[in-house]
Amino acid sequence: MQAPTVEGGCLCGAIRFELALPTSFCVHCHCSMCRRNHGAGFVTWTGVPKQQLKLLKGAKSLVEYRSSEHGTRGFCKRCGSTLFCESTRHPELIDIVLASLDGPIEREPQAHIYFDTHVDWMPLDDKLPRINGGDLPS
Repeated sequence: MQAPTVEGGCLCGAIRFELALPTSFCVHCHCSMCRRNHGAGFVTWTGVPKQQLKLLKGAKSLVEYRSSEHGTRGFCKRCGSTLFCESTRHPELIDIVLASLDGPIEREPQAHIYFDTHVDWMPLDDKLPRINGGDLPS
């Protein structure tokens, strides 16, 4: 039996991908890089082992940007949509922007991470754990 999948892509449609479920995590990230990169108060990421992500089209449109000493972000060179993040802190996984998916995944967000850099103008009223950047595993 084949694992369930969900497709996703960028705003302009140049890049399309498919990920096989289950995911490894789903979190809201409040770090300043994610906020600036997405123009939002926080960004929701999910992640899968790299072998569970399949690029369906748009390899030539996918551009990478080294955003830190440990992270590289993948985005569409045509429309600018950020889609992926890879980190040397968990090299076996690829992070995928949840909002880039066409359908649901099998889990709800589990926590807020880098909460020590959370912005005051983004009110939160959920009961999810709030984890500061220094408290995350390396």
